[in-house]
Amino acid sequence: MNMEFKEKIIRELESDELWTVLTFKTPHGPRVTMEELVKAVEEAGWRVTFKANWWTADIPYGLIRLDLERNGKEKILLGKWILGNECELIRVESLDLERGKEEFFRMVDSITSTLIHDPVIRTMREQY
Repeated sequence: MNMEFKEKIIRELESDELWTVLTFKTPHGPRVTMEELVKAVEEAGWRVTFKANWWTADIPYGLIRLDLERNGKEKILLGKWILGNECELIRVESLDLERGKEEFFRMVDSITSTLIHDPVIRTMREQY
């Protein structure tokens, strides 16, 4: 991630809304992409209390959820990514509780729709 990318994420995390949703391109796979996002928020003083990563092999896109805490403030960072040639921030926005949950469920559904019969995926979906 380039410095401008990180700064925009960190700046948006200061909003009062619970959810921060970013849409971006990455040249990395799911594991490295999540590691980079975790590193960026931890360097800004946020503690990751939960992390999850969903992706599809058929279409190169995925979803990262990071639950964060800093100085008693909680945030949920939702990273919607698609494979690209370089890191590029497409959009960053803050959403209230209901709109954030709707976006989260919509994205998990889009990724797991072909895997719905998998018991692990069903269990994970029921937790949210």
